[in-house]
Amino acid sequence: MTVDARTRVDGTVPPVDPTLFFESVLPQALTDAADLLAPAVAHLAPPPLTVEVDGSTWTMRPAGDRVMVERGSADDAEELTLNDVQLTDIVNDQVTPMGWFTSGQLALKGRLSNLLDWWLLLRGALDGIAPHVPGAVSFADDGGDALDLHHTFAVDDAPDDMRQFLEQAGFLHIGGVFTEDEMAAISADMDELAPSYSKGDGRSWWARTDTGEDRLVRMQYFDQASERGASLIHDERLLRIRQLTSDGHEPNWDAGNLVEALIKPLGIVEGISDVPWHKDCSLGRHSYECCSLTVGISVTGAGPRSGQLRVVAGSHRALVWPALDQPGLDLPALELPTETGDVTVHLSCTLHMAQPPVERERRVLYTGFRLPASNPEAASAARRRLREVREAAPVTVSQPPAAAPTS
Repeated sequence: MTVDARTRVDGTVPPVDPTLFFESVLPQALTDAADLLAPAVAHLAPPPLTVEVDGSTWTMRPAGDRVMVERGSADDAEELTLNDVQLTDIVNDQVTPMGWFTSGQLALKGRLSNLLDWWLLLRGALDGIAPHVPGAVSFADDGGDALDLHHTFAVDDAPDDMRQFLEQAGFLHIGGVFTEDEMAAISADMDELAPSYSKGDGRSWWARTDTGEDRLVRMQYFDQASERGASLIHDERLLRIRQLTSDGHEPNWDAGNLVEALIKPLGIVEGISDVPWHKDCSLGRHSYECCSLTVGISVTGAGPRSGQLRVVAGSHRALVWPALDQPGLDLPALELPTETGDVTVHLSCTLHMAQPPVERERRVLYTGFRLPASNPEAASAARRRLREVREAAPVTVSQPPAAAPTS
């Protein structure tokens, strides 16, 4: 089994010439992929979009189940303004509209939802991938029967069964991987180390609650401060997960932030503790990185009222919005309630979200394994750019407030 979906390799990328792109490259790509894109064009039917790059404008508009590109602006079109660097980045999949939105660099007169629909069609044309339409993804086990998407694996279940499930669904839930005593020790380390973090230190995230309190919600580089946290990277139980595929996944050594310890407080009103629906490649670089393995270790259990993880099964196999709740998406959104010591695994292309707790806080560790880069130096530099956007997110955007508890 492989989950290596990469189609691009890091290296020097020449600037994209706007005129050449909109008047030759893109129209040809749309023509070549016309039959592939037709169902999505008819399904999405986004309003026309005018793109301005350094003073020149072009308008994309659907025409039946085809897309036309015209020079100039249009009165009925929404408007996106880019500079030449942004155009090069979006064409080469270094960024998504969500990356611009998160960094405050999105210059859009129109709806983000419509821009994301156009992003699907652009990626489909340039990458030769059909954007998802209802009914395009199904789930089957090794024998061809319907896959039980609610299945929880035991730690000693057959790797082949886990592998098949991960390939089909994009996630795993493995029960009882760590003991309650092990998790209690990790939780104690979190309490002991919390005072060593401070707002603006470059290694933590903070959020404000409805009581006006600033809370530490993400302790980064936890493995560098906690011996127990560091030992997890080499724990046989996680190495077994790392080896589920034949892709040679490895720890994220270049970033140095191998383990993060998260606290999910109640009543967050500013900042980000519980990240809404997103793929881990939501800011960009899907075709350079995916699929990585993201591993969550439940320090405390989690359920519908205590910060559980939710996933969209099969979304790693579908070209869908990279973040937010896409209207009309027919893939099943599932809850992953966990007990203390359980582990969740999801692919970097799998849509997921943290459900804000309303009854009690949750604690969880996150680590992961990425695909080895063929050009590590260039990959590290490109990853650094996106990491800067990610780390600014708790300051530039805020999560929706949690729903009030119900009796």
